[in-house]
Amino acid sequence: MKKVLVATVKPFAPAAVKQIKTIIEDAGYEFVLLEKYADQSDFINAVADVDALIIRSDKATAEVINAAKNLKIIIRAGAGYDNIDLAAATEKNVVAMNTPGQNSNAVAELAMGMMVYLARNQFNGSAGKELRGKNLGMHAYGHVGKLVGEIAKGFGMKLYAYDPYISKEIIENDGVEYVDDIKDLYSKCDYVSLHIPANDETKGSINYDLISLMPENATLVNTARKEVINETDLIKAFENIEGFKYISDIAPDCNAEVSEKFPGRFFFTPKKSGAQTSEANINAGVAAANQIRDFFEKGDTKFQVNK
Repeated sequence: MKKVLVATVKPFAPAAVKQIKTIIEDAGYEFVLLEKYADQSDFINAVADVDALIIRSDKATAEVINAAKNLKIIIRAGAGYDNIDLAAATEKNVVAMNTPGQNSNAVAELAMGMMVYLARNQFNGSAGKELRGKNLGMHAYGHVGKLVGEIAKGFGMKLYAYDPYISKEIIENDGVEYVDDIKDLYSKCDYVSLHIPANDETKGSINYDLISLMPENATLVNTARKEVINETDLIKAFENIEGFKYISDIAPDCNAEVSEKFPGRFFFTPKKSGAQTSEANINAGVAAANQIRDFFEKGDTKFQVNK
């Protein structure tokens, strides 16, 4: 009997666990749950004899993968997968997948909510600003960027998007203006919302050269990964760009300096919160369970990320 481990230091909602368990057991597999574990060693010990693994923010390191002698597939329940050592997975012939699109609406709603929150001065009673009539740029136009655009239309914002992997026709068909030069996106927009992955190409790529192109009182919105921000340049942007603001669903490493020097010009959620809705929690977990079943029964590798 195949054994499937759900290892989540940040647990799924009980309703999600129940549905995942049902899918796994109905497929004839053994279901094992490891939640809120105290140390990475607990995770390493738990994978020893599993055939499949579902994680959230947990670190599927080379050590974890090497300890899992029977492992065939790892699924990260969510879009990002930088917490999986893809090289180690590939070396051990382990298929790594994500569950794209399952958390997208939750992330998009958070991005818009944070924009409103900071535009209205964190609801401190002072006069803020409105989003209507402002220019919003989506830096990447995948699942989340597209949904941010859909919601922003309701606010009456003017929409722009830059994504070298999405065609001009697709973007313009959504009523969004296509931008073929990343510098133009930043120079045009009062708000730029980041939806890029954290990889060798993008880490530290959001630098002063880009941010400095934004107009006065502009806001950079990050629901992607903190690693895509050049934090030295972020501080420089706060110091040199009149009214520049930064909002993110994960605090940067320079949080203490930002908090001390630039009050009222930033907002960071206490922990990464993009996927923290009951709906997204269930969607991603159920998708992961279904992908494991389809992998073993049909050989389906549609969402493999280590090809």
